[in-house]
Amino acid sequence: MNQPIAHATLIATHQRAQADAAHKSALIKAAAKKGPSAIQAAVETAARAAKRRDSYAKKLGDLGVADR
Repeated sequence: MNQPIAHATLIATHQRAQADAAHKSALIKAAAKKGPSAIQAAVETAARAAKRRDSYAKKLGDLGVADR
């Protein structure tokens, strides 16, 4: 895979991860009505999504590609 395509793919993956992390964070508010165990599960899921987003951001930074 050549570099521009690889960078574009990584940028697209990072953008999807950003959207997913935002969505999972919003689910915490919805889970608040369902009790403490639902809140805990939503928090853990949101944390994993944020970690995945940060991982892609680091990979982009290592390549010197700025996310738009």
